[in-house]
Amino acid sequence: MTRKFFGTDGIRGRVGEPPITPDFVLKLGYCAGKVLSRADIAPPHRSRPTVLIGKDTRISGYMLESALESGLSAAGVDTVLVGPMPTPAVAFLTRALRLSAGVMISASHNPYEDNGIKFFSADGMKLPDAVESEIESLLDDALAVAPSAQLGKAERLPDAEGRYIEFCKASFPRSCTLRGVKLVVDCAHGSNYRVGIRVFQELGAEVVAIGSHPNGININEGCGATHPSTVGRAVVEHKADFGIAFDGDGDRLAMADRDGTLFDGDQLLFAMVKHRRAEGRLKGGVAGTLMTNFALERRLADMGIDFARARVGDRYVLELLLERGWECGGENSGHLLCLDCHTTGDAIISALQVLAALVSSGQSLAAYTGELRLLPQVLVNVRTEGKLDLQSPAVREAVARAEGALAGHGRVLLRPSGTEPVVRVMVEGEDRAHVKGLAEEIAAAVKKAGARAVA
Repeated sequence: MTRKFFGTDGIRGRVGEPPITPDFVLKLGYCAGKVLSRADIAPPHRSRPTVLIGKDTRISGYMLESALESGLSAAGVDTVLVGPMPTPAVAFLTRALRLSAGVMISASHNPYEDNGIKFFSADGMKLPDAVESEIESLLDDALAVAPSAQLGKAERLPDAEGRYIEFCKASFPRSCTLRGVKLVVDCAHGSNYRVGIRVFQELGAEVVAIGSHPNGININEGCGATHPSTVGRAVVEHKADFGIAFDGDGDRLAMADRDGTLFDGDQLLFAMVKHRRAEGRLKGGVAGTLMTNFALERRLADMGIDFARARVGDRYVLELLLERGWECGGENSGHLLCLDCHTTGDAIISALQVLAALVSSGQSLAAYTGELRLLPQVLVNVRTEGKLDLQSPAVREAVARAEGALAGHGRVLLRPSGTEPVVRVMVEGEDRAHVKGLAEEIAAAVKKAGARAVA
């Protein structure tokens, strides 16, 4: 069936507008509870089906958490509440506690006016498309509240932070230490604002924390992985060795070197892969997405490492890794996966993997990843209204002209966002100015086609 609500990363939108309203989220909780508590989806480890609920620091999280809890209770499902915690912590705790499922209330890197709901299965992985579609199929049915004696109960997990901190620390080699390393850690005023600092401190690092005072409306505001220049400037200002930037829900990573130079997900993925390869523990190949820089694919080929592309979205990278029996993959946006460490992308654990490589080698990020020369890649977001035909003659002609101009030394990619009403236009090539011009020409054609579609 065609999915109406679920995108590439759960359900997301503006708070107070459908579908991010209390009544819809209550019904969603009820429908999810009916599906996720089934024995064929979540083998029963407890006497009653139980779902864990986490959230980021958005003010709307209080409202949506209550609505979800109510819906799950109406379906006869117990809930475990952990409060503000990063998305990967929800995945870990769901699996560690042998629960039926986990739910994270977050809109990730979006501004505070947005929020969203994403689900994890009992094994701590993003739900398959088929299960999300099944939840959607129940949304039009009447809500039949369970008998009073069977209603779900709620409890809080008091030691959630400590459990997750120890889990993250266990991914860092015992032979390594961060003593003598000075880090700037930008928590984006998001869900890593406590655990994202303590992990590095407990491993010995001196930490300068920024973006660590959430007030409900400042999440991702001029900081974090979506504004990495902030951590870059702070690294220089505080004379730190490295900078680490998270997004609002703690699954996306950007890093900076001592001089403030920024490094994206492709470069950080390369650092992790190179280190594992050097230690003889790289299992199989590497998974990227349609957005992964072509230079990474070429460099891995030179190293004799297989590479494959998935659709954009870390859930699809995960599916590809599981299909091929590989462990490492990610997106240039900073969603990175190390399946030998966790079942989902985790910015803290990814940062620790990169730091392990740098501490072991004694090198800077620039030196360690220097053999990877990224091609200039320009991304233009075109906001749209309604459904846009990307196969319209005008758009196809613009793409063909760009591909002709690149002459086989670059790529063009158009794709609708799975989380926002935008079309992403990506052009990659050897000359940045040339690439920028081509991207703007295609974006203009897409915008014009969108205006015609609305008219």
